[in-house]
Amino acid sequence: MEVLVPFSTERPKSRLSGVLDPDERAAFALAMLRDVLDAVAAAGGEPRVLATAPVDGDLSCPVAVDERPLTPAVNAALDARLDDSPGERDPIAVVMADLALATPAALRELFAAGRETDVTIAPGRGGGTNAFVARHPAFRVDYHGASYLDHRRIAADAGLRVDVIDSHRLASDVDEPSDLAEVLIHAEADGGDPGRAARWLRDAGIALDTTDGRVGVVRE
Repeated sequence: MEVLVPFSTERPKSRLSGVLDPDERAAFALAMLRDVLDAVAAAGGEPRVLATAPVDGDLSCPVAVDERPLTPAVNAALDARLDDSPGERDPIAVVMADLALATPAALRELFAAGRETDVTIAPGRGGGTNAFVARHPAFRVDYHGASYLDHRRIAADAGLRVDVIDSHRLASDVDEPSDLAEVLIHAEADGGDPGRAARWLRDAGIALDTTDGRVGVVRE
């Protein structure tokens, strides 16, 4: 299955500015991207990065550059795929690059469901859309605001069937400092290889802070 992974190179993860400086945010965003690409490939997907500018370093997968915002860039990729293969019905997935907790097992569940219905969505916390699989070529995206609700509406307006994947792993995108705690918690609890993103945080001195029973992060 072809899997688009959108990635912004311009001021990545600005909401982490209270914890990480600009260079650190760029490095951490790249570590998360690499983790997502590894998980996609291990789940049997064929990843392709859709970046706003060239990405430094070898990602071991194709990179397409589109400077436009997320919505028009993804829709253009969907349109181009349909133009290249008229009548194509093979599913295509879009998986966000900041799903640091994504595992091959979670993605395999998404991909398997996506082969069975028109649109399969993995919503994020707060009403976003962290990943989806579209089998029907009529589906298009709108990532403004509560995109999960928008994508349900778009699918309904096109008469498409929708399945929803309830997955903590896919719902957990990393935008706020509190999200860094989630990365560290699950990297420690799961054992094995914690992944590049968790290792990067540890190497940068970012640690869990449970002072007064509140879970957050602190820089050691």
